[in-house]
Amino acid sequence: MLSASVLARSRDDKPSTALSVDELSLYTTPQERFRYVEPEKGQVEERVTTLRKLAEPYTTLCQQTAGSARQKVQGVYGAVKPRLDSTVQFGQNSYAYVKNPPPEFYPRACVIGFAGIIGLFLGRGSRLKRLIYPSGLMAVAASLYYPQEAVTIVKGTGDTVYDWALQAYVAVEKLFKDKPRVHQKDSQAEKNSGGETKA
Repeated sequence: MLSASVLARSRDDKPSTALSVDELSLYTTPQERFRYVEPEKGQVEERVTTLRKLAEPYTTLCQQTAGSARQKVQGVYGAVKPRLDSTVQFGQNSYAYVKNPPPEFYPRACVIGFAGIIGLFLGRGSRLKRLIYPSGLMAVAASLYYPQEAVTIVKGTGDTVYDWALQAYVAVEKLFKDKPRVHQKDSQAEKNSGGETKA
């Protein structure tokens, strides 16, 4: 069998005074004084700094231009996206309608197309007639078969045509009101400069 020595301490022995962490040689650190020294700038760093200062106005201008362009694109996208979505939805609905049409669809389409052909024959002679007659006769034929849709389209188109006519009226009115004022100013300038009116 193996023998082992056991060291025991009596309860009467008091431990020696405790040492602090700083007193242990293992944990002491030498007190060093560090000082930050700014490195000297080289020629390359000075040139890069100069280039940055020269290019700063141009980079800020480019950033502002890119930001405004991004905002405009987002605005246009926000305005166009709903219209594009509605157009795509209309195309899908039209495709589904034509793919599985009701039984009276093809005869109605033939009558509307025939009205357009009659309008082409009646509209010979001028370009305006060739535009108005076929579209007018097709619209009349379509309104006979689809009266609710025709009423909706006429209301929307009527409002749009009224707005266009009003804008055209205002533009023509401005044009005619501004012209005489220009001639009056020219004649007054001629009177003041020459003393006489020139004819």
